[in-house]
Amino acid sequence: MPTRKQRDESAVLEPEKARVKPPPLYRVVLLNDDYTPMDFVIVVLERFFGMNREQATIVMLKVHREGKGVCGVFPRDVAATKVDQVSAYAQQYQHPLACVMEEN
Repeated sequence: MPTRKQRDESAVLEPEKARVKPPPLYRVVLLNDDYTPMDFVIVVLERFFGMNREQATIVMLKVHREGKGVCGVFPRDVAATKVDQVSAYAQQYQHPLACVMEEN
């Protein structure tokens, strides 16, 4: 008959691997309008999305030419915060710049 110590060593429990899928990601998108200056859009992209001048200019031109441009992809809470920050900043400077989030 095995001793208690032998029984404990043979009953090794392995941790179950949790099957948690990553949270859905959301694109933060700027929408074109006919009133917000291009320079203001570049400032928004640099300030809130950490882009350099060249990256911000590329996205701004995409917004201008195609009607919208993706600023980044984030978890839901981060995306919602970015949308709120950009919207408040645009409103503070009286620009109608629209920022929305879309599921990726």
